[in-house]
Amino acid sequence: MFSRLAILLYAIVSYAVFTVSFLYALGFVGNYVVPKSIDLPFDVGSPSNVTEAIVVNLLLMSLFAIQHSVMARPAFKRWWTRVLPVACERSTYVLLSSLILLLLFWQWRPIPAPIWQTAGIVAWLLTGIHWLGWLIAFASTHMIDHFDLFGLRQALAELRGTEPQGPSFKTPLLYKIVRHPIMLGFLLAFWATPEMTAGHLLFALANTAYILAALQFEERDLIAEFGESYRQYRRRVPMLLPRLFARTRTRDPNTTRSIGAPR
Repeated sequence: MFSRLAILLYAIVSYAVFTVSFLYALGFVGNYVVPKSIDLPFDVGSPSNVTEAIVVNLLLMSLFAIQHSVMARPAFKRWWTRVLPVACERSTYVLLSSLILLLLFWQWRPIPAPIWQTAGIVAWLLTGIHWLGWLIAFASTHMIDHFDLFGLRQALAELRGTEPQGPSFKTPLLYKIVRHPIMLGFLLAFWATPEMTAGHLLFALANTAYILAALQFEERDLIAEFGESYRQYRRRVPMLLPRLFARTRTRDPNTTRSIGAPR
C-alpha cells in the first residue's frame, strides 16, 4: 500500500509540474505576464548574440523533441517498464517533458528582430486565433481521456489494485474533423501572433517541423495498434487541416471505436 500511495503521489507531483509548465507556456509564447518570454529576456537591456541565440534555442528544442519522441515509442516503453513500475511510465514521461519545457523557458535566448507587426482588427483576429489554439489543444485532451494522458488514471488503478483500462479507438468531437486536434491547437497558438519576431519564427518553424515529423511515427504506431480501423480513419479524416467541403461517405461500424491522443 505504501508503494501504491507513493506512485499516486508521484503522479500528482508530475501533473502539478505539467500544469506549471503549461500555464507558463501560455505567457511565454504570447508574451504575457511571465518574467521571461519568447521575446522578452530577464534583462531587457542586454539582447542575445544572434548566432548564440539560434544555436542554444535549437539545442533546447532538439532536447525536448528527442525526449518527447523516444520515450513515446512502444519499444522504449517496453524497455522502460522493466526499470520502473508500469503505473509510473506515463507520469515519468509527463514529468521529464515538463521539466525540459521549463528548462527551455529559462534558457531561451530572445531574438527580437521584427518579422511582421499588425494592428487594429488584424491584431485582434490573430490574438483570437492564438487563444483558440490553446483552447483546442487543452480541450482535445478531455475529449479522449485527460487523466490517462497525464498518468493519473494509471496511478489510481494501481492504488485500487486493478488493471488500467487499455487504449480504445474513438473519434469524439474534434477527432471527427482532424486526426490530431491537439497538434492543430499548438500550431495555431505558435503561429497566430500580431507581432512575429525572428526568435518567435524560429520557435514556430522548429516546432512545426517536429510536429510533422513526430506525427509520422505516431501514425505508424497507431496503425500497428489498431490496424484496419485506423487505416480507414486516415482515409476519411485529414491529419491537421479540416476539409471545408467533406464528401458524404458510408459510415464504417469499426470506426465507432476510438483512438487515444498522440503519445
